[in-house]
Amino acid sequence: METKEEVEKIRIVAENHHAGEAGGEGAGLLGPPRALPSSWQHKCASYVLALRPWSFSASLTPVALGSALAYRSQGTLDPGLLLGSAVTVLAVHGAGNLVNTYYDFSKGIDHKKSDDRTLVDQILEPQDVVRFGVVLYTLGCLSTACLYCLSTLRLEHLALIYFGGLSSSFLYTGGIGFKYVALGDVVILITFGPLAVMFAYAVQVGQLSPSPLLYAVPLALSTEAILHSNNTRDMESDRRAGIVTLAILLGPTLSYVLYNTLLFLPYLIFCVLATRYTISMALPLLTLPMAFSLERQFRSQSFVKIPQRTAKLNLLLGLFYVFAILLAPPGSLPKL
Repeated sequence: METKEEVEKIRIVAENHHAGEAGGEGAGLLGPPRALPSSWQHKCASYVLALRPWSFSASLTPVALGSALAYRSQGTLDPGLLLGSAVTVLAVHGAGNLVNTYYDFSKGIDHKKSDDRTLVDQILEPQDVVRFGVVLYTLGCLSTACLYCLSTLRLEHLALIYFGGLSSSFLYTGGIGFKYVALGDVVILITFGPLAVMFAYAVQVGQLSPSPLLYAVPLALSTEAILHSNNTRDMESDRRAGIVTLAILLGPTLSYVLYNTLLFLPYLIFCVLATRYTISMALPLLTLPMAFSLERQFRSQSFVKIPQRTAKLNLLLGLFYVFAILLAPPGSLPKL
């Protein structure tokens, strides 16, 4: 999803471009040919819009966290493996966003007032979205193959984590469509938390370990808050479209309670880690004012841009969490 202003701008540009192509045949009869805007620039902008890049913090911060945990565990970090992990996770995340765009449009869920109007406004055609998704999934597979060549992680473990994430990104709206039967929150909680953190950690260390799963919990809760705020905002339109989300099942009051739980429980965990192990784990608490601001906005039911603002909080909280791990004295954190 992107801001409506950016969507409208690209939609107008696309319409003007289509109109220019339609009138191009008679242009030579009426006067000198007009220079058409560069179509590839419009196409690139449309593809970037379809990827919903504002949501990429949900995949980049788990990679950074898993890599930081690996560094704290073994004292070294391979930049090539870090880059490969980031490319792989971003490719799968972007492809999953495109799958979501395609199926939401095909099921009639997206409409003129939706944030994601990539297909509604014909900014891209459905076949463009499908092709781009295939390209990104292929890129993810190629990047994973490179990681296998560079990492000491066993192939079966690497394949288990990668294809688990790939399947989740597709089945969120494609195939089974977990999003439409109130299971999307579970998929997001697992995929953009423990799974992504474990992937980045295991690639660096060369083996699986339960400790990254535990350290991923605060970040997973914060990431789930993004999805829940989005589903709460779209509660009425989702209900009219005939789909069921956790926000619809809970209703406005319990959705508010759940959002606050997802928002503030990570800070409680950081307080425990800071008081029992190392003060550096208090760094994420610097984002508390943003969390209180989001709570007030959610309570007032002013949902405009609240998913984007929650994603911004998720990014900052994740970065401070990563810095806290890196600044922790060796041996001060449990199981590392």
